[in-house]
Amino acid sequence: MSMKIRTRQQDDYTLVRILIDHPMETGRRRDEASGALVPAHFICEVRIEHNGRLVASGEFTTAVSRDPYLSLRFRGGRPGDRIRVSWVDNLGLSGSADARIE
Repeated sequence: MSMKIRTRQQDDYTLVRILIDHPMETGRRRDEASGALVPAHFICEVRIEHNGRLVASGEFTTAVSRDPYLSLRFRGGRPGDRIRVSWVDNLGLSGSADARIE
């Protein structure tokens, strides 16, 4: 699973846009071929850090659609600063990615 992070300065704010490649299965959908329920597989927690400082976090449920898109603004940030996004899902899988503010 991959993640795309885009950043941009806007006045005294930093805009961060994130696209996470994840199936986000609810556990209620049936497989078309077999008719069996597809097991739940969804992101539970997301953390966004700026130079190691937590600027946002969130808990997801099955109500979030496949390949979640997040957008946020925070005060501060300068070109070259590091943004780190990390997530953990209900199966214990995790991912993270870093980007630099442009």
